[in-house]
Amino acid sequence: MARTWYPVIDLDKCVKCMDCVSFCQHGIYAEIEGVPVVAHPENCVESCRGCSKICPVEAIHYEGNSAEDRQKTNKE
Repeated sequence: MARTWYPVIDLDKCVKCMDCVSFCQHGIYAEIEGVPVVAHPENCVESCRGCSKICPVEAIHYEGNSAEDRQKTNKE
């Protein structure tokens, strides 16, 4: 599992379809009061991207995905 790679949900875009919650087999997401949340980011598999591919509104992006994020991680 990834130490610095995890999904982030843009709740301004999210339509609360819960596809991410249903899709992820690693228990990363949970539904709280009808809203998907990243409950266990430490369970994310680095470079998986499965949940973002099934998101109908592209509301999921990843921390640790950009070159800048990777550069910060390499300095730690």
